[in-house]
Amino acid sequence: MIESLLVANRGEIARRIIRTAKRLGIRAIAVYSEADADLPFVAEADEAVLIGPPNPAQSYRNTEAIIAAAKSTGAQAIHPGYGFLSENAEFARTVESSGLIWVGPGADAIAAMGDKINARNLMAAAGVPVAPGTTDPAADLDAAVTAAAEIGYPVMVKAAAGGGGMGMGVAVDEAALRTEYDKVCTFAERMFGDGSVLIERYFPRVRHVEVQILGLADGRVVALGERECSVQRRNQKLVEESPSPAVSPELRSRLLAAAVRAGEAVGYRNAGTVECLLDPASGEFFFLEMNTRLQVEHPVTEYVYGVDLVEEQLRVAAGLAPTFDPDGLVPRGHAIEMRINAEDPKRFFPGPGVIRTWVEPTGEGVRVDSGYTEGNTVTQFYDSLLAKLIITGATRDEVLERAKAAVAQFQIEGPKNNVPFFAELLNNAEFRSGTYDTGIVPRMR
Repeated sequence: MIESLLVANRGEIARRIIRTAKRLGIRAIAVYSEADADLPFVAEADEAVLIGPPNPAQSYRNTEAIIAAAKSTGAQAIHPGYGFLSENAEFARTVESSGLIWVGPGADAIAAMGDKINARNLMAAAGVPVAPGTTDPAADLDAAVTAAAEIGYPVMVKAAAGGGGMGMGVAVDEAALRTEYDKVCTFAERMFGDGSVLIERYFPRVRHVEVQILGLADGRVVALGERECSVQRRNQKLVEESPSPAVSPELRSRLLAAAVRAGEAVGYRNAGTVECLLDPASGEFFFLEMNTRLQVEHPVTEYVYGVDLVEEQLRVAAGLAPTFDPDGLVPRGHAIEMRINAEDPKRFFPGPGVIRTWVEPTGEGVRVDSGYTEGNTVTQFYDSLLAKLIITGATRDEVLERAKAAVAQFQIEGPKNNVPFFAELLNNAEFRSGTYDTGIVPRMR
């Protein structure tokens, strides 16, 4: 097993990785920016290195500073968490060329899945269903208009290099397409350094379902069930649950088989997620993208399958067999995760500030993965995620009741937060029925 691990991330996920590393007897090393010096993950690490100012480009995305920190502390491996450099193929190559172990998929797999058009084409060739769309970037607006006419409106205009729900727009007709094309191109160029876009069929009433895969050290790819991720604002997830209330055993079998084929198509190793759009009426699903990293919502899978995914990542990176029987994966129970963000509960605009009160809920089936505590300052420099509230139980109904009690207990004062939204959601008839889709949050507003 790896003996020392540098966590190239911050907040909740850094704390989460450090917890597993220390349980396994691995020396855990944190890196932090000047803005994060007082956060819990820094204190909980065995060693911590200041790598730069608050601006992520000068700290958490600063490859040279992170590699230097790993070298100076004698780290054997680097875990990137999610976000920042986690899906940067060049960073993965730099880590390995520096003589360090990269806890993630190979750089070639990251690069292959990072380009959405290339990923679509690879998946189609592997027999994974893909939505009707372009097989090459739309070279210009005229090409986009032609493609959309062939595909049929409405269409999604999507940044080829995008991810995480960013760089997307919906066009219901040609006039809207002309507006959205320019917006997405400009955004993609600014955010990703690549203004290429693809045009895909847009499904107004659809569910967002994803499959957790793990590429093992022996070359096999296994699937650890699905997660329902349809509660979203601005195409970004707020709630995830496993198993999905929309997925039958027959559909689950098809989803998991397709996800395994997706991983095998790129020789996938380590943890990853195959995201799909599901038409609940027809049972059809389409490949959306592959996230070549650990997902924010991984704890719901951990509960349902009884594994520690961070531990499994470390074992794969070290060339070790998994702790579980790949041929004997059996789901049990139900789990729901709610993302507690520093944002107002109505319009979901960020609201940083000093945390004056922080009281986490407790009780059977309650887990809180938090990045902050009382007295910490939530700054404007990073993602608004404060904590993840994970509720588990034998059945979905039991989990919903436990979730209501836990949300009522969670007390946060200082920064704006979306805890009141979850109280509203858990009383929403559509959500409680399990028949919701990606339009549920707009309908609640």
